[in-house]
Amino acid sequence: MNEGVEWALHSCLNLAWLGGDRAVTAARLAAYHELPAPYLNKQLQALVRAAILSSVSGPKGGFRLARSLDRITLMDVVTAIEGPDEAFRCTEIRAQGPGAAENGRGPAVECAIAGAMGRAELAWRRELAARTLDDVRLQAERQAPDAPDRIRRWFANT
Repeated sequence: MNEGVEWALHSCLNLAWLGGDRAVTAARLAAYHELPAPYLNKQLQALVRAAILSSVSGPKGGFRLARSLDRITLMDVVTAIEGPDEAFRCTEIRAQGPGAAENGRGPAVECAIAGAMGRAELAWRRELAARTLDDVRLQAERQAPDAPDRIRRWFANT
């Protein structure tokens, strides 16, 4: 999973703490974590295409949440940034090389590795789909109760 997922998740939390009506530019969101703005902008555009964020044009434009955090799952964000493809792709290499002739059963029998990886990915996807950004927000606020105010002050002063 690329770092864009982490950046997207933090951006969504920051936008929530700033308030739903406020649009923030990619440059300002990037500056808070010292990230490259053009790359973060690509992640934010992917969130817009997934209807997680909305984009506002004009002098007071930028990005804001398109729906509340309790309606955005971690899987929503991962899929928006990474795409819907499975992380592991079995290419049936067991049907190649000298082991292919000895295998005897051929690729008709499920590859044990592909099966194990598929079950692991399904568990991972289910967990991400069961957790919302609001769950993460609550945990973040328990760990750092001053974070929302600190973020609001930083964005108000820049």
